[in-house]
Amino acid sequence: MSQTSFSTPLIGREDELDRLSGVLERARGGESRAVLVAGDAGVGKTRMLDEVAGRAGADGMTVLTGHCVDLGDVGLPYLPFTEVLGVLAGEERFAEVLAAHPVVEGLLGGGTDAVRDRLRLFEGIAGLLADLTDVAPVLLVLEDLHWADQSSRDLLRFLLSRGILQRPAGGAPAHRLAVLASYRADDLHRRHPLRPLLAELVRLPAVERLELRPLADAEVARLVRAVQELPLSDVTVRRIVERAEGNAFYAEELVAATDTEAGGVPSGLADVLLIRFEQLSDTAQQVLRTAAVAGRRVEHELLRGAVGIPEEELEAALREAIGRQLLVAGDGDTYAFRHALAREAVYADLLPGERARLHGAFARLLTGRGRPAETAAGRAHHYRESHDLAEALAASLEAADHAHRVGAPAEELRHLEAALDLWSSVEPSARPSGEGNDRVTLTLRASAGGAHAGDSHRAVTLTRSALAGVGQDTDAELAARVRYTLAGNLLSVDSLAAAFAYSSEALALIPAEPPSRTWTWAAATHVLAARQVGENETALRVGREALRTAEELQVTDAQADLLMSLTGLEGGSRSTPEGRERMCQARELARRAGNATVELRALFNLAIGCFESGDLQECLAWLTEGLDRARRAGLLSSMYPLAMRYLRLLVLYTLGRWDECVRAAAADTEVLPATGGYAAGPALYVALARGDLAAAEQARALLEGPFDWMGTLVAGIALTDAAALRGDAEEAVERMRSTVAALTVEAGTLPDSTVRLAALALAAVADRAAELRLTGDEAGVRGWADTATELVELARTAAVHGERGTPQGPEGMAWLARAEAEWVRAVAGPDVQAWAKAVAASDYGDEYERARCRMRHAEALLAADDRAAAATEARAARDTAVRFGATLLLERLDALIRRGRLAEASTDRSSPLTAREQEVLLLLALGRSNRQIGEELYITGKTASVHVSNILAKLGAASRTEAVAIAYREGLITREERVG
Repeated sequence: MSQTSFSTPLIGREDELDRLSGVLERARGGESRAVLVAGDAGVGKTRMLDEVAGRAGADGMTVLTGHCVDLGDVGLPYLPFTEVLGVLAGEERFAEVLAAHPVVEGLLGGGTDAVRDRLRLFEGIAGLLADLTDVAPVLLVLEDLHWADQSSRDLLRFLLSRGILQRPAGGAPAHRLAVLASYRADDLHRRHPLRPLLAELVRLPAVERLELRPLADAEVARLVRAVQELPLSDVTVRRIVERAEGNAFYAEELVAATDTEAGGVPSGLADVLLIRFEQLSDTAQQVLRTAAVAGRRVEHELLRGAVGIPEEELEAALREAIGRQLLVAGDGDTYAFRHALAREAVYADLLPGERARLHGAFARLLTGRGRPAETAAGRAHHYRESHDLAEALAASLEAADHAHRVGAPAEELRHLEAALDLWSSVEPSARPSGEGNDRVTLTLRASAGGAHAGDSHRAVTLTRSALAGVGQDTDAELAARVRYTLAGNLLSVDSLAAAFAYSSEALALIPAEPPSRTWTWAAATHVLAARQVGENETALRVGREALRTAEELQVTDAQADLLMSLTGLEGGSRSTPEGRERMCQARELARRAGNATVELRALFNLAIGCFESGDLQECLAWLTEGLDRARRAGLLSSMYPLAMRYLRLLVLYTLGRWDECVRAAAADTEVLPATGGYAAGPALYVALARGDLAAAEQARALLEGPFDWMGTLVAGIALTDAAALRGDAEEAVERMRSTVAALTVEAGTLPDSTVRLAALALAAVADRAAELRLTGDEAGVRGWADTATELVELARTAAVHGERGTPQGPEGMAWLARAEAEWVRAVAGPDVQAWAKAVAASDYGDEYERARCRMRHAEALLAADDRAAAATEARAARDTAVRFGATLLLERLDALIRRGRLAEASTDRSSPLTAREQEVLLLLALGRSNRQIGEELYITGKTASVHVSNILAKLGAASRTEAVAIAYREGLITREERVG
């Protein structure tokens, strides 16, 4: 039985597939089952059933598929079963079985008179299917039951309740049959004839229901990228994901329309969506058109006022729309479209004049209600669409004010940009008056919204626009504010020289005397910019003067900002107790001033100071407090909270809490702005360590678009490590060099990350040198030794001087020790002392990197013929690799242990297995599969597989059976344990 061929991958249905595969397995074993598969149109029922049918066919099952078709009230009786019989009749191998049931052949004639005795027909088809299962297990697939004719529904009722799912009497062999029947849940209105049948069938013991729910956003994103040959931007993918709302068909249609339509609903999809709408009465259609103008959701009172029909007619129309599952009733007397795209299709079908009239009606209704702040966004939208631009401008500014008050920077930015778009179209006399209601100030406000929403490049663009609006008659303080705001935004996108130039201009525009708040903040920004370009003397001089002014004027938030900047300039460090005390003082000043942005800077510095000093647990505590503060302020997407998200994942990665790191990264990815993708970077490090080299492609995506310092750093670390893990020394060195060059500031100061990048690249260089040394290629060895020397010199410089002019903390020094050991390995071969220092230096908390160093230490010890010590180091490293699921390191360690026969040198002869491996071994002896082991021990099947591999390696066994035999022989398990 041939199945439809799909090029679209099946994504996000693992649990459902496992469940249906279990049904097939039970059917092959003689336990007949039926599953009613429900789901909305387009959610992926056919695609999943095709996958299941393909698997069934590959396992030797006979797959029979029948389709119900929408033929209205004159549907053909028994249509899906007739299709199945037609397929059987066309296959020679089924001729004998068909001949044994001549009553069913009447259906192949295609008329309602073909079979007059329904009971004989039903029993004949049941007997036919039963006989087919004697030849091979059978999978019967019936699609689109919502269109099934009455006769087909009756036959299905007979088969499932009285026919082939029942065990034969008299001890006859059970039928090897599975029935999968799909239907559209969203098509089943209250009086649909399939409803009572479904209610009856699901009560049967051999029948179950499986509902296909919409795909998760991440799964839709994977689908979108899989079906589109050309790459799509993250913004396009995100928009498609939002609009598709988990529906696979909608997502594919939206992808197909990306090259041909700018917004709106693709015409083919719109036609599909409007079919059900056009089946409604005229009144119900009018109500839905009005509701579409309101948006996805509408209150009953508003809808009644806008549609203008009697309450009884409105209720009847709503009942009809809900019955057809176009609308759903919500809380608080509201109604919503079942799917946003259905609303879009209805809205697009409106005439322009009709659309403007209805928008005006909603705008006026909202204006006449209370709660003006809460309705401002809606009023702005409706006034704009009804072409009342002056009212739209006023409402947009109200909406921006409300968004600011509730801590919603992205929405504030959107409303301010809408106001700026309207500004020139509204007569000056009709524009809102009052302080701050001028184009330059509004543009500055919008740039702040962009910065707080995590769109730093948009913030820069808006501030440049504000600067373009500054004229000769502009107030000097406002002109200075524009320039130092632009400088601050340029710093966030690493345009350091330009930032210094604009902060210099800002200071030049206003005098230091008399003291002013504007000069203080201009000076504070100038201090930051001067430090970044290496003008430390200027930064120190201006900073001290500005701090005195801030204290005199009691501008406590500027005072806090300057205290933090001066900490590094005056020879201190945020990683020392004195530095942390100063950061705490700054945090308290900012908190009292109510400046959340400066407070978040202080909290970030407290966290990073702890990280740099190796106090990871205290670092996590500060990060938790910082992110909570950002959440309360609505600033989770701004610069410092994004850096805190990255640091939190980095700490979890360093502490070995890898699963927690991956889960937190997945949660963050759902809410991160486009420019904050780097924050999930440590999850990429985990993926690489666990053997997923495809994570390198995700890292490469961070380099797309405008330059981003943190994105470049994360990508550089991941791509350098990936190249080293692949054994590509050239790529590792080139990636390390290009990353360091991109991250080096104009003053020439190397980034702290140079040490880590150099160590990762040196690992690949040393590997290549070792390979060439074995082949006797001394010239090649000398060439790579020179490269190694160049890289280790960079690491030494960065570690000793650091970005802040002081030596790096424990993490940086651990990477330096590793770089030194890799350099020695590249130049002269493995060195026991160098690797012992690297292992000791990595004891500050990074267990994975310590395990990597211990593996190299074990290699060096083995080369020095100290097999006992080598075995100890290799075992310790291996335990870490197993605990973390670091598959690549585990593979290398197992190879080292085998090659060096280190298992024989182990000093622990009692049992080489961990407690968990001992539990897994006992279940192996009981014949459990990996999945069953996982279920019994509450771990995943994949983790169980890793434990099994560990057991085989430790026991030197080639198979599970051999491992159990060795375990018995060595006394690791007893017969009593197996029986127990």
